[in-house]
Amino acid sequence: MKYFNINDINSLDKIFRINLINSCSGFKSANLLGSISTEGNTNLAVFSSVTHLGSNPPTLGFILRPTTVPRDTYKNIRDTGVFTINHIFEDIIEEAHQTSAKYPGDVSEFDITGLEAEFKEACIAPFVKNSPVQMEMKYVEEVYIKSNDVLMIVAQIEKLFVNEKLIHKDGFIDLSAGKVVSINGLDGYAVPKLKERFGYQRPKNK
Repeated sequence: MKYFNINDINSLDKIFRINLINSCSGFKSANLLGSISTEGNTNLAVFSSVTHLGSNPPTLGFILRPTTVPRDTYKNIRDTGVFTINHIFEDIIEEAHQTSAKYPGDVSEFDITGLEAEFKEACIAPFVKNSPVQMEMKYVEEVYIKSNDVLMIVAQIEKLFVNEKLIHKDGFIDLSAGKVVSINGLDGYAVPKLKERFGYQRPKNK
C-alpha cells in the first residue's frame, strides 16, 4: 500500500494532489445541472457532488466551490430559485464532460455540446432530453462550510421524471439498467452494473 500522511499530501504536486484526493473518496454521482438566467440564457454544468439529504421532504444537496469568480449555475439558481438535475448516461459522457469548460454567461452549453434542452411541466429551467432520471429542483437554503470555503446548496425535489422501465415494484430505481454513469475523480467516467440488492437488515442472533 502506498502511504500518504497529511504532510505528504500538502507537499504533493498540485495536479497530482487534486487527482488523488478527488478520487480517493470513491465513485460519485454524475449529473448535469440545468439552469436559466433572468435574461433567458440557458446553462448546463456537470456536477459530481449531488447527494441525498432526506426523503421527507425530498431534498438533495450539492457542493459549490467559492463564488469569488463568476458561477453561472449559482447565480441562476439564486435569481430564479429553480434548476434541474439530470443523470448522465453512457451515450452522452463526452458531451456532458465538455460542460465543465468555462464559457461566458451568454453562451449556452446546450449549443456548444449539441445536448438538447427540454422544457416541460411549466418549469422554466431546462432539462436534458433523454436523460433517464430528471428532477425539477427548488432552492431551499445554502450552508457555508468555512473549512473549505465552499457552499452546500440544499434543494427540494418538486417534480421527478423517471424512465418507467427503471422503476421496480418497490420504488427502487435501477440506474444500471439506464446506463447511468458515475464519476471517478474529476474526469473518469464509469458505467456501474447492479450486482445485488439486500433487504432491510436487522441484528443477527448468535
